[in-house]
Amino acid sequence: MIMNIVLIAIVIIAAGAIIFYVIKNKKTANIEKQIEIDNKTYTLEKMKEFIKRRLDEITKINLYDIGLSEEELKRRKSKKYELKKALKGCTYGDVNDKKYVKELIFDLLSKEYGVSETNISKAIPFDIPSLLTAQDKFDILLYVYKKEFGYEALTEFIKKYDLAKLKYISGETKPCYVITTDEISAIYEQEKPVFAFEDKLNIVVQRIYQHYKGYSSIDEIRDMNIDGVSGGVSGFPEAFLSQIAQTDGDYLSQVMENKVPRACDSIWIFFQGKSIRLAFLSFGTESELKRVCQNIYKYNNPGQLSDTNGYKINEMKDGSRVVVVRPSMSETWAFFVRKFDVKRATLEQLIRFKGKEDTIELLKFLVKGARIIALTGEQGCGKTTMLMGMIENIYETMNIRVQETAFELHLRKIYPTRNILSFRETDTVSGQEGLDLQKKTDGSVNIIGEVATDPVAAWMIQAAQVASKFTLFTHHAKTFPNLVMALRNSLLKSGVFNDEKTAEEQVVGVLNFNIHLVKDFKGRRYIQRITECIPVEEKNEYTFNYRKEQTLEGKLEKFMDNATVYFTKVTNKEVYKYVNILEFHEDEYILTNRISEANISEMRNNMDEADVEEFDSFVERNWGRKRLKV
Repeated sequence: MIMNIVLIAIVIIAAGAIIFYVIKNKKTANIEKQIEIDNKTYTLEKMKEFIKRRLDEITKINLYDIGLSEEELKRRKSKKYELKKALKGCTYGDVNDKKYVKELIFDLLSKEYGVSETNISKAIPFDIPSLLTAQDKFDILLYVYKKEFGYEALTEFIKKYDLAKLKYISGETKPCYVITTDEISAIYEQEKPVFAFEDKLNIVVQRIYQHYKGYSSIDEIRDMNIDGVSGGVSGFPEAFLSQIAQTDGDYLSQVMENKVPRACDSIWIFFQGKSIRLAFLSFGTESELKRVCQNIYKYNNPGQLSDTNGYKINEMKDGSRVVVVRPSMSETWAFFVRKFDVKRATLEQLIRFKGKEDTIELLKFLVKGARIIALTGEQGCGKTTMLMGMIENIYETMNIRVQETAFELHLRKIYPTRNILSFRETDTVSGQEGLDLQKKTDGSVNIIGEVATDPVAAWMIQAAQVASKFTLFTHHAKTFPNLVMALRNSLLKSGVFNDEKTAEEQVVGVLNFNIHLVKDFKGRRYIQRITECIPVEEKNEYTFNYRKEQTLEGKLEKFMDNATVYFTKVTNKEVYKYVNILEFHEDEYILTNRISEANISEMRNNMDEADVEEFDSFVERNWGRKRLKV
C-alpha cells in the first residue's frame, strides 16, 4: 500500500515537472518570439512601410462611403486636401509642408503604431552610443543644435569645432576639406546629448521622412543656411564596376566592402566659400541617389529629366537653384543645390576687410552714377550675392528688369515695394527672346544674371547702348582684357559685326567698370580689383607739310610719314586703356587711380543733389581736387 502511494506520488511529481518544463519552455519561446516581433516591428524600415500605407489610405479614402455628417465631411475633405498639398509641396523644398507632414507622422507613430520609450531604441539605439552609426550621431547632434540655433545649426556646429579647415586624412598625401566619421564620433562623445522621449521620436520621424518624402541624408542639411549642397560628384561610379571586375578583382572587393567611396557615398556642402566633403554621410545605394536626383528639381514642373535631355536647371520653392544631371550625359547621377541668403546680401555684410568703408562708398556711387558694370570671377566667388547687395543702391524711381537662366536673385523678396520683374529662359523661350521682350516693359535698369551665351552678350551690348539707362551683369572672365575680348568675340559670332576693331570699340564704348571677385585657397571671398575702362579717343595726327616741300623727294617723304601713321593705326590701333581704381593688397582695400573726369562728370549727372555732394567729398578726400597722373 505504501509502495503504491510512493509510486503514485513519484508519477504525479514527474508529470508536474514535465508540465512545468513544457509550460516554461513555451513561455520562454513566446517571450523570445515577442522580442523578435518587437525587434522587427519597430525598425525604421517597418515604420516607414506603415507610414506609407497609412498616408496612402488617408489620401485615397472615399469620404462619401463612410456616412459622415455634412460638417464632418467638409472638415475631413479639407484635411485630406491639405495633406495631399503638403505631401506634394514637401518634395519641392517647402519647409512648412515638411513640418506638417512630420507632425502627422509623429502622431501616427505615437498614437497608432505604439512607439514608446521602451521600444523606440529598436529603431535607433539612443541608449547605447557604441551601436550608433556616424549618421545617427550626426542626426542627433544636428537636432540638438537646431533646437537652439534653428537653420543656423550646421553653421554653428562647424564653427564651434573648427571643422572647415584643411586636414590630412588616411590614404591622402595632400590636405583637403573633409569632415570624417572619427570627428563626428569624438564630438558626440564630448557632447553626450541627453533628451526626452519626444526628442527621440522627432529624430526617428526625421529619419523616416527623409527616406519617404525627403532628400535622404541631405534632407536637413539642405534646409540649413549654407551656400549649397551637392551629391554624386565624387566616388566610384556604379557603371564602372563591370569594367573593374574584368581587370582588378582586389579593387572591386574594396569597392564592395565600402573601403573605396562610391558615387552614392558622395555628399558635399559649400560652406563660406569652401567645398567640404561629408565623409561620414552616404545615400547608401545608387537607387537612393537616383531617387533624390529625380525629385529634387520637380518644382513648377520643369519637364522630364531623361536620357535624351540629360540635365535640368530649375529653382526650388525656397529660391535655391538646383542643377541635376544624369547618365549618359554625366558618368553618374548628380545634383547641385545652390542657396542665396538674401538676408545677408548687403554690402556691409559682404565687404569685411580693412578699407571696407571707402570700398562700400565707391560701389554705392558707381551704382547711383548709373555706370555699366560687369561683375567677374570664378564660380562660387560671390558674384550673384554681390549683385544683390549693389542693387539696394539703385534709386527707387528706376524700374528694374532681370534676365536669368534660373531664378537666383529673387529681388522682390528683398524689395517687395519696388518695380521689379524677372524673366528666365525656358525650353520654348530663349534668353535672347526674353531680353528682346524687356524693351517693351518700361525698364530703366537691365540686370543680366549671367552673360553666358553669344546672343545674350551681343544683346547686352546693344541694350546698354540704347535700351536702358544702365546695365549690371555677371561674367566668368579672369582679366579685364579677357572680358573685352570675350564680349567682342560674342559680337562677331552673333554676326552683329564683321570687323574685330569695330566690335571692340562697341564693347569699350559701353563698358564702364569691372568688379572682379576672387575666392582664395582659404575660402575667403573678396573684391580683387575694381577696373575702369577708358576708351581711347581718335586723334587726327596727319599733316599737310608735303605742300611746303619744293621737291618731289621731299613731298614723297612727308607722304610716307602720313602713310606710316595710317598703317600704325590700322595694324596696332589702341582702342582702350584700363586702370584699377581699387585693389586688394595684404588683406586691405586700397584706392589707387582716380576715376576719369568723363566718368565723374556722367556719374554726377545721374545723382541727386545730396549724393552729388557726398560723391564730390569722396573724390576730394581720396584723390584730391586735381587729377592725379594715371
